[in-house]
Order: sequence, then C-alpha cells, then structure tokens
Amino acid sequence: MKYLAAYLLLTIGGNAAPAASDITSLLATVGIDAEAERIETLIAQLAGKDINEEESDDDMGFGLFD
Repeated sequence: MKYLAAYLLLTIGGNAAPAASDITSLLATVGIDAEAERIETLIAQLAGKDINEEESDDDMGFGLFD
C-alpha cells in the first residue's frame, strides 16, 4: 500500500509517470527502505491506466455494493 500511496502522491504532484527511482526517493524521505521488485510490479500493473479513472470506481473493488 505504501508503494501505491507514493505513486499516487507523485502523480498528484505533477509527475504523470513516476519511475521506480522517484518512488524510492520519496519513500526514503520518510525512512522507508523500498523493495525494487515490488515497485517494478506496481509500475507494470499501472502502465497505461488512467489513475483518475481507477480511483473513481464507486465500490473501489470491494464488491460491497454489488
């Protein structure tokens, strides 16, 4: 979750496509040692997706309101 939060913070801050080094640097500012493999997986999963569209999903993927 911390990797996704960092990714989203960077996109909100104007970085449309944060690189692994951007996420690692952001996490390092708060003393978190980042796992490169997890960051690369996250970036691969989010590639080509519109973050604004993803976060506007009404049930956020939990299926509570189906």
